[in-house]
Amino acid sequence: MRTNSRAKTRESKMPRAECSDRKIKNLSGVIAAAFTPMHEDGSLDLARIPQIVEHLVNDRVAGLYVNGTTGEGPSLTGGERRAAAEAYVRAAGRRLPVIVQVGHNSLFEARELAAHAQAIGADAVSATPPMYFRPAGVGELVTCMADVASAAPDLLFFYYHIPRMTRVELDMVEFLQRAAERIPNFAGIKFSCSNLHEFQACVEFAADRWAVFFGYDEMLLSALVVGARAAVGSTYNFAAPLYHRLIEAFERGNLPEARRLQGLSVAMVRVLLHYRGMAGLKAAMKLVGRDCGPTRRPLIALTDAELEAMRRELQSIGFFDFVRA
Repeated sequence: MRTNSRAKTRESKMPRAECSDRKIKNLSGVIAAAFTPMHEDGSLDLARIPQIVEHLVNDRVAGLYVNGTTGEGPSLTGGERRAAAEAYVRAAGRRLPVIVQVGHNSLFEARELAAHAQAIGADAVSATPPMYFRPAGVGELVTCMADVASAAPDLLFFYYHIPRMTRVELDMVEFLQRAAERIPNFAGIKFSCSNLHEFQACVEFAADRWAVFFGYDEMLLSALVVGARAAVGSTYNFAAPLYHRLIEAFERGNLPEARRLQGLSVAMVRVLLHYRGMAGLKAAMKLVGRDCGPTRRPLIALTDAELEAMRRELQSIGFFDFVRA
């Protein structure tokens, strides 16, 4: 359902009192990059979202990141992205903060999506850069993101840095510095890049002023070592208990146990990547009893035979034991 997202103060706007800006910036732990559930024909199956959210609440995730890469946001229409965001905000019911990813090749559409996120009571917005005609430098990137963020001035704004998908490979420390000067509601970066020395530089430069969420599940322990406080990822949808134990072991100073648990994450991710990455990730939800349906083309969903083969491989590494709370 497409709404008039230009109306920043429509009557249905929900209060944000329980999810303060400070709480969102200071999130710690794992934030689930939520899947967008679909029917077998690729149409949205929003009726599944309340069940997904209940599962994530029970697994003690710190928040939800909606319409990102895991949510197949770039493959959804603007209307579908609005509908999915509304469904997640409604299902979360203030129990979890909801960050809505609004990036688009059209900055005009990105602004519309950001304004809509504010109108429905989301807690923050995030955006990838335009990735067909890409920003040529940090200054241009900041200008683009300032334009998007200005459409939701009451919400915190997080830049989504994922260069392997966007091919926008710019200095994120410089971006942090310049974005803070130009974007009044700037809150930080979702850093989905395996470049740990740049991530560490961002964390140290950000200090307590901005958040830098880490986005590589299979490298979480390394990120914790260099200062990560929160992470956004796909496998937190079905393996949050594993990562809770990993973080707890790290905080206790038990590095051998933390390494062992990260090793289980690495083994799990290797299996999922073998089964076409996103297709395998989404299929894993079915294996844990939280079926989200297939991926949408151009991604190719697993066949029944592939799903069974993946199940066997995951079982061989103890997956069905270590994902339990």
